[in-house]
Amino acid sequence: MTARVYLKPPWMQRHIANRLVPLFQRSMISRLTVKGRRSGRERTFPVAVLKHEGERYLVSYRGLSDWALNLRATSEGRLTNRGRAEDITVEEVPEADRPPLLAAYRERYNGMPTVAGVLDALPNPADHPVFRIHT
Repeated sequence: MTARVYLKPPWMQRHIANRLVPLFQRSMISRLTVKGRRSGRERTFPVAVLKHEGERYLVSYRGLSDWALNLRATSEGRLTNRGRAEDITVEEVPEADRPPLLAAYRERYNGMPTVAGVLDALPNPADHPVFRIHT
């Protein structure tokens, strides 16, 4: 069994910023609701949807996060942005196809305080689950 590679966000980001950013950055941040892989209860997480070459992606830039593990287990969830909810299904992008998506994610979201630092700390594309969104 391999170790879970994940950079846990600092307390301030987890408990304050993650609640406020969706309110102030509505064009940038969506809410992903996905069933817990063990509990079956719905969990909601702030995510940035990457639009790249006509497709949409969810990138777990901090590594193998809980939402990525849950999404990997269920392959479906609900995205909410600006009050609009859509049910989605996803497929995980193979590791070999991730580098250009991670580069696009870095370029698009580099202005967010932790993105560049986390991607520098975890340079291996295998450490970042990426999911292609289907509606």
